[in-house]
Amino acid sequence: MLMKKRTFTNEEKIRIIKEASENGVTPTCEKYGLYAASYYSWKKKLDEMGVDGLQHGMTPEHLKRIRQLEKENQLLKQLLAEKELEGKLKSELLKKQYALEKRRRS
Repeated sequence: MLMKKRTFTNEEKIRIIKEASENGVTPTCEKYGLYAASYYSWKKKLDEMGVDGLQHGMTPEHLKRIRQLEKENQLLKQLLAEKELEGKLKSELLKKQYALEKRRRS
């Protein structure tokens, strides 16, 4: 039985996985023209990595790298915010000192 190549959205994959757990893998795969190996691959990715794992080409290594980059990005944002706050505080302090010096001279 030759099956036509088809791509499924993440939502469709999740729906097929749920349907297979209720109605059986073989009938569900036949209904959607899907190889059982594809179904089991999707199920494994969903179990291991969640919905993000169902994206095309997503592997645990990719997901791990993405999470690592997200943490690094968050840290950099926090450092930038701290530097901006530090600069603002220094600026205000200098303004206050300048105002004090100006009053003393008057």
